[in-house]
Amino acid sequence: MERAQVPETTIQRLPVYLRCLLQAQQERMPVINSVQMAEMCGSNAAQVRKDLSYLGELGTRGIGYDVEALIAHISRVLGITERRRAVVVGYGRLGGALRSYTGFPERGFEIVAVFDADPAKIGTDADGLVVRPMEELEDGIREVGAEIAILATPAPVSQQVADRLVSAGIRAILNLAPVRLHVPAGVAVRQVCLSTDLQILSFHLAQEQLT
Repeated sequence: MERAQVPETTIQRLPVYLRCLLQAQQERMPVINSVQMAEMCGSNAAQVRKDLSYLGELGTRGIGYDVEALIAHISRVLGITERRRAVVVGYGRLGGALRSYTGFPERGFEIVAVFDADPAKIGTDADGLVVRPMEELEDGIREVGAEIAILATPAPVSQQVADRLVSAGIRAILNLAPVRLHVPAGVAVRQVCLSTDLQILSFHLAQEQLT
């Protein structure tokens, strides 16, 4: 399946569907229909059916989707049937919180190295990993075979660090710094900006207050 065949908006919803399917699996539901999925995911049945139609002929009309089979299929589409290795660059409060998050392994990801520029943090324990200096960034990434980087560095140095990540072979970056990164074609960047999301929430609150 070519990625171009699946709309970007659908790709963004697939992890949500997978989370709901895993919940259904825990609840011992062998089959789930689009209405049930929509209720669990906060969507609507038509959208669920449309999104899943991009993934091929799935489910049985009038019955629904086999939960186990759909989990396996979406996992293959998302490329997480094998665990993806990731590094955290920037071991501040946000980077530290992400390193401590226990949900990565069950979602197909493993943090394999942590890097920071602060001499006071280098050599300290990061939940079982030793914080490594930025001087070892390129060699360290190649050593652990990582392909994803979680970038939690200060904004002024983020582009420079991103350039180093790309040169070391990283092909996907989760950017937590409030700055737009410029990367070559073939490198995927996902921007996470908490302040932007908070401002959007504030907009909705403001609109409610105006009504």
